[in-house]
Amino acid sequence: MEPAASANREPLPPTSSPTRGSKMAASGVRGRLTCALALLLWCPAASCFYVPGVAPRNFEKEAFVEIKAVKLTSSRTQLPYEYYSLPFCRPKEITYKAENLGEVLRGDRIVNTPFQVFMTIEKKCEILCNSVKEPLVLSEEQSKLIAERIQEDYYIHLIADNLPVATRLEFYLSREEEKNKEKDIQFEHGYRLGFMDNGKFYLHNHLSFILYYHREDVEENKEPNYRVVRFEVIPQSIKLSDLKAEEKGACTLPEATNLAPQEIDPTKENKLLFTYSVRWEESDIKWASRWDTYLTMSDVQIHWFSIINSVVVVFFLSGILSMIIIRTLRKDIANYNKEDDIEDTMEESGWKLVHGDVFRPPQYPMILSSLLGSGIQLFCMILIVIFVAMLGMLSPSSRGALMTTACFLFMFMGVFGGFSAGRLYRTLKGHRWKKGAFCTATLYPGVVFGLCFILNCFIWGKHSSGAVPFPTMVALLCMWFGISLPLVYLGYYFGFRKQPYDNPVRTNQIPRQIPEQRWYMNRFVGILMAGILPFGAMFIELFFIFSAIWENQFYYLFGFLFLVFIILVVSCSQISIVMVYFQLCAEDYRWWWRTFLVSGGSAFYVLIYAVFYFVNKLDIVEFIPSLLYFGYTALMVLSFWLLTGTIGFYAAYMFVRKIYAAVKID
Repeated sequence: MEPAASANREPLPPTSSPTRGSKMAASGVRGRLTCALALLLWCPAASCFYVPGVAPRNFEKEAFVEIKAVKLTSSRTQLPYEYYSLPFCRPKEITYKAENLGEVLRGDRIVNTPFQVFMTIEKKCEILCNSVKEPLVLSEEQSKLIAERIQEDYYIHLIADNLPVATRLEFYLSREEEKNKEKDIQFEHGYRLGFMDNGKFYLHNHLSFILYYHREDVEENKEPNYRVVRFEVIPQSIKLSDLKAEEKGACTLPEATNLAPQEIDPTKENKLLFTYSVRWEESDIKWASRWDTYLTMSDVQIHWFSIINSVVVVFFLSGILSMIIIRTLRKDIANYNKEDDIEDTMEESGWKLVHGDVFRPPQYPMILSSLLGSGIQLFCMILIVIFVAMLGMLSPSSRGALMTTACFLFMFMGVFGGFSAGRLYRTLKGHRWKKGAFCTATLYPGVVFGLCFILNCFIWGKHSSGAVPFPTMVALLCMWFGISLPLVYLGYYFGFRKQPYDNPVRTNQIPRQIPEQRWYMNRFVGILMAGILPFGAMFIELFFIFSAIWENQFYYLFGFLFLVFIILVVSCSQISIVMVYFQLCAEDYRWWWRTFLVSGGSAFYVLIYAVFYFVNKLDIVEFIPSLLYFGYTALMVLSFWLLTGTIGFYAAYMFVRKIYAAVKID
């Protein structure tokens, strides 16, 4: 999500894009950033600076504009396939682009196509391969495969100059607009492979490309440069017998009124031709704004109102909670610090009475510290990724950059996760730091890798491009054991050697008896109560995130996401403080594990929403796509639980230390 004004734009030069500073802990890093900024401002060519990989590309007149294929996708199966998994026309030499890690994990297999497109040169109809006299013959097996893909509602994704192809959808919003011939224009990503009608399958075998260019003026007596700013397609199904051949592979399209679609009969061989046409149109859209078409495919206005509503509600509730707990705490601390007679002191009750047990180490301190270390690792990774993406460096134009950055950042953040886990483990009177470091480095990543490997085996069985290749899997393992694990050990070593957290009160040798608790102090009830507020803060954003993941939509509003993330941190912290305060007032000092579990209560609501989304928004009916959905959703819920649980735990820990340091204890 990017800020509203520049959300839908590719990264601009620093002279015109907003700059945001971040406080760096080390003065050396701050110095390097200052020097780099000074050089950029001083350098006369600073206005030509772009984020690597997304600089504008200028085309001369009649220059070749390569059309590449990315993949085939369907929201019904969630299994992407590479372009040539179907019998499309192939060039003489097939060349695959070298993808980054994010593209491989997304299932992208970018490959060249035989489309011959040249800047400003139009083509009325061109036969892609074969000829009218010798059409392409699909075997019965190939025809059956195409019919299956059409039935599964597959879309084909092409790119031209890194711009994805889009299909224009026009429809009338009301009868008045129909009379006035005013249409609402929207776009969908890619184009449909074909369609079904009365149980028959029809293939889109003719593509009408519409490419928009922006003319860049240059010096006098020089040819102007052209930049591609939009890539549209109108897919059509045209029967072989209706296509008329001309010289040099050209063809003539029939009149729209006499158009008969190209049927694909899955029970026999089929003859057809793949054809295309090219139309160029000049546009006022500048290169920096060329992604506007693709990033306004969903209703952004609803997004705005929903986000503002969530912000107002969450801050209002947070203010009320803060006011109540601060007033109550002041009263409690004032009462506890009064010098009354012994009889009044004996009548004391509440959270002060458990001061001798509140910092008693919990059960399984190694597992708790390991989970919290992984939570810190996730928190640092998500914070940096969202912030960098908000600045426009991880926009959709940088294909696969978001996932690649997230993977590498998680590995390198292991040093912070290990440090926090090691220090907490020592605070909890732990002694086996090597075992604790190994647990921190392998517990959460091991669950993620194990589940992904199992799901990957099912994807392999379907021959989908979404399956992670074996060399990539080995590379991920090497990153885990070669980067993340040593960094976790390093951080754990220094964290364990550092002084433990200074608790304000001493722990008694004999544990205090815990009174019988009311029903509403039950752990599961606490999870349900504590999860509502954080989930309400990010409910709308969750819909857009799910749409981006499961319905092949672009997610780009990172400015909104950063705001929602901050609200999520605030709401998790405050609800965690309230819950631990109620627990201590009930004289139950076993708050360590409970706070971690209850703070992650919003993950339970995320799981419920995921089930709702699956039933109401997706058309998945097969076993393997359903397994993939719930498998990856389980990983998302687990990660979200670790993240919110860690935020709530550290907020509650700081709160508990603060309140017990504020009272006089004999």
